[in-house]
Amino acid sequence: MAQSGSTRYDSATSQFDKAVARTGAGARSAVGSVAVIAAVLGAVPPVSMGWLAPMLAVHLVATGLFLRVLWRKELLPGWLVAGDVAITVALCLAQRHLVAEDALDTGSSWVAGLVTMTIVVAGVTWRIKVAVPVGLGLAAAFAVGVRLASPAHDVFGTLGIHLVQLTAILLLMTLLRRSSAATDAFLKESARAGIALMVERLRREDELRQVGSIHETSLHTLTMVGLGTYEEPSPTLRAQVVTDLSALEKLRDTPQADSALIALDTLLDEVAGRATGLDVHKRLTPETVPGNVAEHFARAVTEALANIALHAGVREAELVSTRSGGEVRVEVADSGRGFDQHRLPPDRFGVRGSILDTMRSLPNGGAEISSGAQGTRVQLWWRP
Repeated sequence: MAQSGSTRYDSATSQFDKAVARTGAGARSAVGSVAVIAAVLGAVPPVSMGWLAPMLAVHLVATGLFLRVLWRKELLPGWLVAGDVAITVALCLAQRHLVAEDALDTGSSWVAGLVTMTIVVAGVTWRIKVAVPVGLGLAAAFAVGVRLASPAHDVFGTLGIHLVQLTAILLLMTLLRRSSAATDAFLKESARAGIALMVERLRREDELRQVGSIHETSLHTLTMVGLGTYEEPSPTLRAQVVTDLSALEKLRDTPQADSALIALDTLLDEVAGRATGLDVHKRLTPETVPGNVAEHFARAVTEALANIALHAGVREAELVSTRSGGEVRVEVADSGRGFDQHRLPPDRFGVRGSILDTMRSLPNGGAEISSGAQGTRVQLWWRP
């Protein structure tokens, strides 16, 4: 049964985001659980159980939701992080009812630990323009709460610590996100280069076949004439000359570079053979298309097969190419877990960039992806 949205066909950036989300969710769950234990053990006057019990109950619900994200290996939803920020702000402002004076004086309150973790989780979830005001708001709420609980307490040292924590996590996430984006670009260009090499090799093989044809026909005919095999006009010679001229004209008119014709079925067969960990069942109709068209098809099929191998949970796929009404169509299908392409973030180039945009950027080309309980089907087409 497909689980819509549970499987994400995405890039290195998305894999990085998932790893960071799991780490953040795990750390938040652990700190949240420890905070509850510390709050209960430190519940001495003036701590009010009337305040502490409901606040901890709400906090435990949020901790359980973070555990759920960790278990399901999902990205951290923005609403959960926003809710956690709101809960932490409320805890900060209510510190005079929740934290013992000794803990406030030493700066070791359980609320302080939660503020630090909430700043970290906000930093790994949101970009700078959102994370900065959220982090500043949390630091300010903690300082206000401490002052309300103990007016003489110095809060500037704690504020400085929180600002350092906020700056550090944002700098770290900025560098890591840039690195993952650079990895995406490198992998994308590497895939394009590999396919371009395959296309060029096939083009060269076709040229060699044509040269071989010329050698076996025109040059052979000229050699026979030069040796005096034909001393007078001959129907056989006339027919052979017509054939040879036709071959020479075909070679002369063969387009070069991207417009040179490529055997699409041969290229797709090689792409399928390179799919790691996947048994691809092929039904390929012999068809020649311009080189740039073949390259677009190959890039999209490469990405589709990679998605199946990595995310669909199956080890078999089907690759079919046909021509109907002048239109060349290629289909990649699997019977694995489905996904919801409408929930994909805009910065993911896996489905959107390497499949949909690749084919739609081709004049008279297009692509469509359907996914559900029966698996995922990627349809690509081009009309000359």
